[in-house]
Amino acid sequence: MSTAVRFLNSFAQALSVLSLYPEGHTSRLRALDAAYQQLRDLVDEIPRAEYSFVGDEVIFGKTPIRELRGWEWGRRLASMGIQRVEFDVTATRDELEEFIDLTLAMLTHKRLDTSEARQMRPTGIRWGEVGVRDIDLRETEVKTATLALTLGDEADVIRWLHSEVTSGNDLPMIEAEAVVRGLSVAMHGDQRVILPLLKLKRYDQYTTTHSLNVCVLTMALAEWLGMASRDVRAFGVAGLLHDLGKVKVPLEILNKPGKLDKAEREEMNRHPEYGANLIITKEPNLDLAAVVAYEHHIMLNGQGGYPTFAYKRQCHRASNLVHVCDVFDALRTNRPYRDAWPTEKVLAYLEQRAGVEFDGLIAHQFAEMIRRRESQIMTLGEEDQLPDG
Repeated sequence: MSTAVRFLNSFAQALSVLSLYPEGHTSRLRALDAAYQQLRDLVDEIPRAEYSFVGDEVIFGKTPIRELRGWEWGRRLASMGIQRVEFDVTATRDELEEFIDLTLAMLTHKRLDTSEARQMRPTGIRWGEVGVRDIDLRETEVKTATLALTLGDEADVIRWLHSEVTSGNDLPMIEAEAVVRGLSVAMHGDQRVILPLLKLKRYDQYTTTHSLNVCVLTMALAEWLGMASRDVRAFGVAGLLHDLGKVKVPLEILNKPGKLDKAEREEMNRHPEYGANLIITKEPNLDLAAVVAYEHHIMLNGQGGYPTFAYKRQCHRASNLVHVCDVFDALRTNRPYRDAWPTEKVLAYLEQRAGVEFDGLIAHQFAEMIRRRESQIMTLGEEDQLPDG
């Protein structure tokens, strides 16, 4: 058993014991001592130890802990907003006890200060939801979209990115960021805003086309909602990668013209889980994208959709944005089993399901954005050039 696993087991044991015994009880002290000793062993080996809880996965650094897959405490921590915990070599026994007490208070819905200000105090233990990180938009040789380019380059990059992941290689993060940067440039060229959406040419290109469109729509919606440019780009990357898990779903299921049978539907419904696992194990700085990949088919407050939450909770705001954009683009696109819906029918569906399937504010704001910007939507083939001026 690894040091990382031993610490989590001792941490869970301490949670159980501290929930049963009052402060100062011998059993409580022993459990805390044992957990702290395991923590010291961990940070002596790895001075900055990071755990993430995404769906059924417990991730240490960037590696899933196989023996803790489906760990009940991982789900419970995530449901309380503790989706990431970081321990460093400065962590003290008092800080560990405070963190355990705080966790128990959240579990029992006691009032306790869990504010961001509290976490700004110097401490060797940091926790919270996965957040938006700065995206490194380094200069690369990857060609990005401008008003003089088609979207074919971006589609080629996404197909190549999917093939790299399918082959077991690392997620090409620089290229993914370059695509997002290029789409942002295309959306804001010549002091105007357009929504360049790619039209589907062949059914087997759906995942590529859909990924680009959801990226564009998500960035547009994030801007419409007044979000900062850093967050807009981060949400765009999450939108671009939201369906990455489909690279592990057999093509005969992805492109089946008829209704999926039970086994096929179950396999298709695992793509969020596949995607989250692929992202977080191949690129540790993409925790937000991993959460969105996992949550983008979950209905409001975890009350439906898939995967199912063991404990009902709200999804990340980025997941709520991507969910709306995902459904909009899917319904307005021809699929082997149905024709595309007219735009107004799709918007009516989103509004009808607002507050049930979708975040109400986000769904209504998205519908308003599309209606007001209808003249700015440019639907292009990969070979079509974005217009000048």
